[in-house]
Amino acid sequence: MSPRPGKHNPLAPRPNHDVEHEEHWVSVSDLMGGLMMVFLLIAVVYMVQLEIETRKVRDVAVLYDRLRTQLYNDLQDEFGEDLPRWGAELNRDLSLRFYNTDVLFPQGQDTLRPAFQDILADFFPRYLAIISSPTYRDDILEVRIEGHTSSDWGEMPEEEAYIRNMALSQSRTRTTLAFLLGLPEVADDKPWIKSHLTANGLSSSKPVIVNGEEDEVRSRRVEFRLRTDAESRIEGLVTEDRS
Repeated sequence: MSPRPGKHNPLAPRPNHDVEHEEHWVSVSDLMGGLMMVFLLIAVVYMVQLEIETRKVRDVAVLYDRLRTQLYNDLQDEFGEDLPRWGAELNRDLSLRFYNTDVLFPQGQDTLRPAFQDILADFFPRYLAIISSPTYRDDILEVRIEGHTSSDWGEMPEEEAYIRNMALSQSRTRTTLAFLLGLPEVADDKPWIKSHLTANGLSSSKPVIVNGEEDEVRSRRVEFRLRTDAESRIEGLVTEDRS
C-alpha cells in the first residue's frame, strides 16, 4: 500500500541535507569539546607552574628571614653591651642607629667629633668582621651609611632648609665613609668595602616621630643599614622560571 499523498512516511529515508546538517553539528560539538580540554590543560599547567614559582619565592623569603634573624642575633651579641654607651640602638630591620648628637658632629658641620671617631674605630672593624664573614658576605647587597637631619634650620623656609640639610647630610656621610676607609684595621677588606659600602644623605625625609611629632634630637642621626639580595634572588627565580 502506498502512503497517502501529503503524509510523511517515517520509513522513507531522510533527505541528504538533514544528514549533513546533523553531521555538521556533531563535528562542531567535537571541536568545542576538544578546545575546552585544551584550555583546561593549559589552565592546569599554568596553575601548577604558578604554585611552583610561589613555593620557590616563599622558600627564599623564609631563608632570608632566618638569615636576617641570625644576623641580628650575631650583631646583638657583639654590640649589645656597647650600644648604650655609644648612644646607639640596633633594630630588627638590621639598621644600627647612632643618635647621640653630642658626639656625632658639631651643629651645621660635617666634621666628625673625636668622640665619634673613637666610636667608629671601635665599632666598624668588628661590624665588618661579621657582615663580611663567609656566613653572610654572599648575601649582603649593600651597606648603607645614612645621614639624617631634623627638619629645622632656624627661620629658613621649609624647602630651602630641606635642600641645605640634604647637602649637610650627604657631606657628613661622605666624611664618615672616608674615615672608615682610612682605618688601618680594615685595609685588607677595602675591595669588599668599596663594592658594598655607600654614603647616602637623606636630609629630613625620614624624621623620627614620637606621639605624632618630630623628635628633632633623635632625627639627627647616622645609621648603618644592611640590604640583603633577597629581592634580586626572588626576581631571578621568577625570571628563570618564565624563560
